[in-house]
Amino acid sequence: MTNMFSRIVNYLKETRSEMHKVNWPTMKQTIQSTLVVIAISIGIAFYLGVFDYVYRTLLQTFVF
Repeated sequence: MTNMFSRIVNYLKETRSEMHKVNWPTMKQTIQSTLVVIAISIGIAFYLGVFDYVYRTLLQTFVF
């Protein structure tokens, strides 16, 4: 049991040490990346909405 506890503590210490080595993005980089993701998501949603509308219209015209 003590061995398991020491392994957990060691794991947490190593994890903390590795987290200090991470090159975290700046606030500006984070905001820019977030805006890119939002813009791409809106673009894809628009594209799929147009495709869905055209597909539905074609089906209503020729099938139903």
